[in-house]
Amino acid sequence: MDNREYLAKLFSLEGKTALITGAGGGIGSALSEGLAGAGAEVALCGRTVAKCQAVKERIEAAGGKASVHALDIADMDSVRACVAEVLETYGKVDVLLNVAGINVREGMLDVTEETYDRIMNTNLKGLYFLSQLVARDMYTRKSGSIINIGSHNDEAMLGGCSVYGATKSAVRALTRSMAVEWAQYGIRANCISPGHILTELTTDNWVNRPARKVYMEERIAMRRPGMPNELVGIALLLASDASSYMTGEVYRVDGGCMCGGTPWEYDTAY
Repeated sequence: MDNREYLAKLFSLEGKTALITGAGGGIGSALSEGLAGAGAEVALCGRTVAKCQAVKERIEAAGGKASVHALDIADMDSVRACVAEVLETYGKVDVLLNVAGINVREGMLDVTEETYDRIMNTNLKGLYFLSQLVARDMYTRKSGSIINIGSHNDEAMLGGCSVYGATKSAVRALTRSMAVEWAQYGIRANCISPGHILTELTTDNWVNRPARKVYMEERIAMRRPGMPNELVGIALLLASDASSYMTGEVYRVDGGCMCGGTPWEYDTAY
């Protein structure tokens, strides 16, 4: 076996089915196309079916396999119906990628109970119970990988993100609980925490808000936002057998934001 064959086998997702929530969004679509490119059959689940359909068409144009399934992650009836439909379509779920999430940027003194519940139900409650349903299927085969999407805000906090940050911190803790309880069933659980990723929802911060742009660039060692496709590598690792002894961990993809950002001035010959 040559090097290319070895690497292809190690990271291959051939024969695996991946259920991805929030599949029509900037990060969800990039991860969906990445997993499909590695051979997975991808169940694209999201509230905006038209966006998921566009992702499906791109995947199929590239020779991959995908299907679209309506999902409102904050609605338990929708969660149950979506998982049941995916299982009926494919017969199993090998990889679950929990991407769906929302945020409303408001100060803590301004957040209403309605906003609080909407963010909590989407980012945490929906993720919890959808994962439970999928894990029950994985349990029957004693195999599976769950990948949760955290955030820079699961540890470092930005103003106006109190509820969002609370949910993402909880997702990190929930990832550890999944890992501890479900390892005995052959199920692994890990979390990817992206930094400042440039998507349709975050472009405003970099284009129209100079103060925010400067603030973020000063704190990111690479001095730029990440792109959604820069999350694909770690997702492929965690979804594939290459990570067979990895569970319960958080992996940051943030351009060096958490490590300290731009250094102080110092003497150097370079």
